[in-house]
Amino acid sequence: MSDPYANPPPAPSDSGISAEHRQWAMFAHLSALIGGLLTSPAGGWGCFIGPLVIWLIKKETMPFVDDQAKEALNFNITVAIIALVMAVVTFMTLGLGILFTGPIMLVVGIAWLVFTIIAAIRSNEGQAYRYPVAIRLIR
Repeated sequence: MSDPYANPPPAPSDSGISAEHRQWAMFAHLSALIGGLLTSPAGGWGCFIGPLVIWLIKKETMPFVDDQAKEALNFNITVAIIALVMAVVTFMTLGLGILFTGPIMLVVGIAWLVFTIIAAIRSNEGQAYRYPVAIRLIR
């Protein structure tokens, strides 16, 4: 006799992607936030480590996760490159460039946070998300 209170297995979304795959794809996007926050005193350069690890672990077994982790990785590498360029400009101008780079990095930081959260929500719904600005280094 089966238990009437047992939880049924999670159903795939309308897109046919299993809950486990959607969850790992969401983690690929959210891991960038964790990496960025943990390395924020050093400029947040670690934002690409989480998506890289998830992509390397899951790319062979979960195609949706492979796609979304690559997307998160490309976006976060792009953001890291922008941050590095802004840091170099600030350094090269002996700190005066902060008047130029500071507002740019504020806008980039807010956009990074918003786009990452949107990507996590969409991927958890089973929709492949594409960031509006990303250099496609990993294909």
